[in-house]
Amino acid sequence: MGNRRKAREYALYMLYAYDTSGLNPDYILKNFYTDFERAKASNRIKEYAEKLFKKVLEKKPLIDKTIESKSQHWKLSRMSVIDRNILRIATYELLFEDIDPPIIINEAIEIGKKYGDSESGVFINGILDAINKDLK
Repeated sequence: MGNRRKAREYALYMLYAYDTSGLNPDYILKNFYTDFERAKASNRIKEYAEKLFKKVLEKKPLIDKTIESKSQHWKLSRMSVIDRNILRIATYELLFEDIDPPIIINEAIEIGKKYGDSESGVFINGILDAINKDLK
Protein backbone atom coordinates (compact mmCIF):
# COMPACT_ATOMS: atom_id res chain seq x y z
CA MET A 1 0.00 0.00 0.00
CA GLY A 2 1.29 3.42 -0.93
CA ASN A 3 1.93 6.37 1.35
CA ARG A 4 -1.02 8.35 0.00
CA ARG A 5 -3.42 5.45 0.55
CA LYS A 6 -2.26 5.03 4.14
CA ALA A 7 -2.56 8.80 4.70
CA ARG A 8 -6.10 8.76 3.29
CA GLU A 9 -6.99 5.88 5.60
CA TYR A 10 -5.58 7.74 8.60
CA ALA A 11 -7.53 10.86 7.60
CA LEU A 12 -10.64 8.66 7.37
CA TYR A 13 -10.03 7.38 10.92
CA MET A 14 -9.65 10.94 12.20
CA LEU A 15 -12.75 12.19 10.38
CA TYR A 16 -14.70 9.18 11.64
CA ALA A 17 -13.66 9.98 15.21
CA TYR A 18 -14.64 13.61 14.73
CA ASP A 19 -17.95 12.76 13.07
CA THR A 20 -19.03 10.19 15.66
CA SER A 21 -17.69 11.75 18.86
CA GLY A 22 -17.63 15.49 18.28
CA LEU A 23 -14.19 15.61 19.89
CA ASN A 24 -12.09 18.69 19.31
CA PRO A 25 -9.97 18.27 16.13
CA ASP A 26 -6.81 19.24 18.04
CA TYR A 27 -7.50 16.50 20.59
CA ILE A 28 -7.93 13.95 17.80
CA LEU A 29 -4.66 15.02 16.15
CA LYS A 30 -2.78 15.01 19.45
CA ASN A 31 -3.91 11.50 20.37
CA PHE A 32 -4.12 9.81 16.98
CA TYR A 33 -0.55 8.52 16.87
CA THR A 34 -0.52 7.02 20.36
CA ASP A 35 -1.42 3.69 18.73
CA PHE A 36 1.78 1.67 18.23
CA GLU A 37 1.27 0.92 14.52
CA ARG A 38 0.31 4.48 13.66
CA ALA A 39 3.24 5.85 15.65
CA LYS A 40 5.58 4.04 13.24
CA ALA A 41 4.13 5.81 10.20
CA SER A 42 6.50 7.98 8.20
CA ASN A 43 6.40 11.75 8.56
CA ARG A 44 5.19 11.95 4.97
CA ILE A 45 2.13 9.82 5.76
CA LYS A 46 1.41 11.75 8.94
CA GLU A 47 1.75 15.13 7.22
CA TYR A 48 -0.63 14.27 4.38
CA ALA A 49 -3.15 12.60 6.72
CA GLU A 50 -3.18 15.64 8.99
CA LYS A 51 -3.44 17.99 6.02
CA LEU A 52 -6.45 16.08 4.70
CA PHE A 53 -8.13 16.05 8.10
CA LYS A 54 -7.62 19.77 8.69
CA LYS A 55 -8.50 20.86 5.16
CA VAL A 56 -11.62 18.71 4.96
CA LEU A 57 -12.86 20.28 8.20
CA GLU A 58 -11.90 23.76 6.99
CA LYS A 59 -13.67 23.33 3.63
CA LYS A 60 -16.49 21.12 4.93
CA PRO A 61 -19.43 23.39 3.98
CA LEU A 62 -18.29 23.58 0.34
CA ILE A 63 -17.33 19.90 0.22
CA ASP A 64 -20.65 18.80 1.71
CA LYS A 65 -22.62 21.05 -0.64
CA THR A 66 -20.72 19.61 -3.61
CA ILE A 67 -21.39 16.02 -2.51
CA GLU A 68 -25.07 16.63 -1.83
CA SER A 69 -25.50 18.28 -5.23
CA LYS A 70 -24.51 14.97 -6.87
CA SER A 71 -26.05 12.46 -4.47
CA GLN A 72 -29.54 12.05 -5.77
CA HIS A 73 -32.00 11.26 -2.99
CA TRP A 74 -29.23 11.02 -0.38
CA LYS A 75 -28.62 13.65 2.27
CA LEU A 76 -25.21 13.45 3.91
CA SER A 77 -26.88 12.65 7.22
CA ARG A 78 -28.36 9.49 5.67
CA MET A 79 -25.03 8.22 4.32
CA SER A 80 -22.90 5.88 6.36
CA VAL A 81 -20.20 7.66 8.34
CA ILE A 82 -17.54 5.78 6.37
CA ASP A 83 -18.93 6.61 2.92
CA ARG A 84 -19.58 10.23 3.87
CA ASN A 85 -16.01 10.79 5.03
CA ILE A 86 -14.41 8.93 2.13
CA LEU A 87 -16.43 11.20 -0.16
CA ARG A 88 -15.29 14.26 1.79
CA ILE A 89 -11.62 13.33 1.45
CA ALA A 90 -11.89 12.56 -2.26
CA THR A 91 -13.99 15.64 -2.99
CA TYR A 92 -11.44 17.82 -1.21
CA GLU A 93 -8.70 16.25 -3.36
CA LEU A 94 -10.72 16.70 -6.56
CA LEU A 95 -11.37 20.36 -5.78
CA PHE A 96 -8.07 21.46 -4.27
CA GLU A 97 -5.20 19.03 -4.94
CA ASP A 98 -3.18 18.56 -8.11
CA ILE A 99 -3.74 14.81 -8.42
CA ASP A 100 -5.20 13.05 -11.46
CA PRO A 101 -8.93 12.55 -10.83
CA PRO A 102 -8.92 8.85 -11.84
CA ILE A 103 -6.35 8.19 -9.11
CA ILE A 104 -8.42 10.02 -6.49
CA ILE A 105 -11.60 8.21 -7.50
CA ASN A 106 -9.94 4.79 -7.63
CA GLU A 107 -8.36 5.28 -4.21
CA ALA A 108 -11.71 6.32 -2.73
CA ILE A 109 -13.42 3.27 -4.24
CA GLU A 110 -10.76 0.91 -2.88
CA ILE A 111 -10.92 2.44 0.59
CA GLY A 112 -14.72 2.22 0.42
CA LYS A 113 -14.52 -1.48 -0.44
CA LYS A 114 -12.15 -2.05 2.48
CA TYR A 115 -14.01 -0.09 5.16
CA GLY A 116 -17.57 0.29 3.87
CA ASP A 117 -20.29 -2.16 2.99
CA SER A 118 -20.83 -4.15 -0.20
CA GLU A 119 -22.37 -1.14 -1.98
CA SER A 120 -19.83 1.49 -0.91
CA GLY A 121 -17.55 1.25 -3.93
CA VAL A 122 -20.38 1.71 -6.42
CA PHE A 123 -21.98 4.49 -4.38
CA ILE A 124 -18.69 6.40 -3.99
CA ASN A 125 -17.81 5.95 -7.65
CA GLY A 126 -21.15 7.34 -8.83
CA ILE A 127 -20.94 10.51 -6.77
CA LEU A 128 -17.25 11.21 -7.43
CA ASP A 129 -17.65 10.57 -11.15
CA ALA A 130 -20.49 13.12 -11.27
CA ILE A 131 -18.41 15.67 -9.33
CA ASN A 132 -15.43 15.11 -11.62
CA LYS A 133 -17.55 15.58 -14.76
CA ASP A 134 -18.63 19.00 -13.47
CA LEU A 135 -15.02 20.00 -12.89
CA LYS A 136 -13.93 19.29 -16.49
